Amino acid sequence: MQLKVPDSVHADETMMLRVVGAAGTGKADTASGAAGDGSAADRPGRRRRAPRPSPLSRLTGAAPGLTRLATRLAAEARRLRPRYPHAGRTGWRRWAPSWRQWLGAAATLTGLTVVLLGSAYAATDIPDNLNSYATQQDNVYFWSDGTPMARTGWVRRQAMPLKEIPEDVRGAVLAAENASFYSDPGISFSGLTRAVWRTLGQGDTQGGSTITQQYVKNVYLNQDRSVSRKFTEAMLALKLDNEMSKDDILEGYLNTSWFGRGTYGIQRAAQAYYGKDVRELDVSEAAFLASLLKGAGLYDPSLSAANHARAVERWSWILDRMVEIGTLSKGERAEYKEFPEPLKRSPGFDTGKQSDYLVELAAQYAKKAAGISAKEYDLGGYQIYTTFDRKQESALTDAVDKARKQAREDHPGKAKSLHFGASSVAADGRILAVHGGPDHRKQGYNESNATTVPAGSAFQPFVYAAALEHGVHKTRDGAATEVTPQTLYDGDDGIAVRTPEGPYWDRGGKQVTSRNDGGKSYGQISLSRALALSVNTPFMQLGMDTGLDRVRDTAQRAGLLSSSFGPQVPALSLGSATPSAIRMASGYATFAAAGKHVEPYSVARITRNGSGVALKKPASRRAVRASVAEAVQAALTDAFRTAHPGPATTTAVAGKAGTTQKDTAAWYVGTANRVSTAVVAYRIDLTKSLEPLPLDGIAGSPGDSVPYRIWSGARGIG
Repeated sequence: MQLKVPDSVHADETMMLRVVGAAGTGKADTASGAAGDGSAADRPGRRRRAPRPSPLSRLTGAAPGLTRLATRLAAEARRLRPRYPHAGRTGWRRWAPSWRQWLGAAATLTGLTVVLLGSAYAATDIPDNLNSYATQQDNVYFWSDGTPMARTGWVRRQAMPLKEIPEDVRGAVLAAENASFYSDPGISFSGLTRAVWRTLGQGDTQGGSTITQQYVKNVYLNQDRSVSRKFTEAMLALKLDNEMSKDDILEGYLNTSWFGRGTYGIQRAAQAYYGKDVRELDVSEAAFLASLLKGAGLYDPSLSAANHARAVERWSWILDRMVEIGTLSKGERAEYKEFPEPLKRSPGFDTGKQSDYLVELAAQYAKKAAGISAKEYDLGGYQIYTTFDRKQESALTDAVDKARKQAREDHPGKAKSLHFGASSVAADGRILAVHGGPDHRKQGYNESNATTVPAGSAFQPFVYAAALEHGVHKTRDGAATEVTPQTLYDGDDGIAVRTPEGPYWDRGGKQVTSRNDGGKSYGQISLSRALALSVNTPFMQLGMDTGLDRVRDTAQRAGLLSSSFGPQVPALSLGSATPSAIRMASGYATFAAAGKHVEPYSVARITRNGSGVALKKPASRRAVRASVAEAVQAALTDAFRTAHPGPATTTAVAGKAGTTQKDTAAWYVGTANRVSTAVVAYRIDLTKSLEPLPLDGIAGSPGDSVPYRIWSGARGIG
């Protein structure tokens, strides 16, 4: 509505307005204060619609109690609503929130925090996969006497069941790290707050976590120092504490924590610092190891004098703390006054050189005999107790090293391609020693297990055993004729090899003849004497008469592998097969064991983190009759005495040399004290090929061969 004022009215004059009622009524609209001017509101037949009630008013109208509650809440809300500036206040207080506002904000924040944490807890899942470093361990290999030999793996860790960890060790760790471990919910709110504050300030983050939190960090998370990682750690710790037993958490923590010196876990720490298993630790030593959990770089006494002082101080504090929490009596505490000085350096394993060849053989056997997959084996945690004898391994290595050194002095050019394979196998199948090469780190090629060069005349005992076992056939369909050690055969050089139908012709149409070393002829000679003198021609014909299939079968039953045999031709009897030194030693061991053969094995037992692992051991089986083995052993004894009349021994010694037609290998295989040792010398230029080269005198003479010197040195004979 606009009001038009006449021009005659002055600005300082007072005016009065009077509203006259609409025509026909003459009354003012006292309800609305508006003039009846014929507007839409006052038109005949039209009425103003009443406002529609809100849902809240309808609800409260139906329930008077709700009305009063809504009224009260509305009033409280109006009080909490900031009104700035505050009346009746001065200065900064006019703008400060009231106590009601502070209380409301705190309640809201608390509620949101509870909802947030509850949602985060519900959404947190314990990962199925642990960190690779949390599960990976090393594998430890032991000599036959139980002493450590070598270890393999990127991580030095060996898990131990909690029951194998002494109570004193556990008590020391709890006193040092988390005395309330068995009663707390998995996290420490005060410690978590301190850790977050230090993380934000880039300070020391140690000491702000419970054992559960530290275990979570070890096995599920990384080592980042961030608030988000701390939050995740806390959520996982709470959840883990509800889903795992405290003992399981403590066991996992003790097996995954870092203790310095390259070690993870309390077992490895005990070995690194005190050279003993965790089972053998006393409470004083345990207190020192517990101090390392705060930071091995700060408490390893061998690193500095300052470290030593810190270690002594914390060691003493941990023992006192054990008394305080009741895990150690005052009387026991009084016994430990001197700091238990750890070793200056960790006990070393004999890695490299020969031990790596031993480890290689043992690992291959362990996986096969125990049915362990390569993936499982690489995760580690296995203790492999081998059959290798430390003293015999040392003696064999020394003998080979001496021969190698001499060859370099006498034949410097040829010595570069000279190789020695050697192995000692007991009559019960245990591999006691091997020589795999000069150094595994420089040459991974294992010479003791190589099938590269022929056995030569060292194969004759297998031909002899086959003939004694099966007899010979002079006619194709005739009955077998028995063979004895006194059976005579033609020992002349260059005689033709015959079949029941006549001379044997090769595929080139050439008649096959046999040759003796040096072209020497012996005339008619008994088989036992022919073996003692290593005469070739009788055994080449003997193999044909016995049947090359029977010769091959007898050799395999005695220990040689079928893969080492080539074509089944007369040369088989002259040692065309290429067995390894291990297999040759195993074959001769069969004769020393009265004809019973046990497959050579390198692992006696296996455990994983203290628990036994099922291991399939080879069984003894009959290869040849005992009388046959006795006859072969007697002939080998004569062979040793004939070739080496000088050495006087108190035990039965049997053995013979082996030479090849093309001078590519020189062998000596023999037994003493029911241990068979095979030594082979050959030349191969590994940079060019695996084709054997002529020895050209570098292996000595048949009467004084280098392999025999190694054999006698390893066996302590002569």
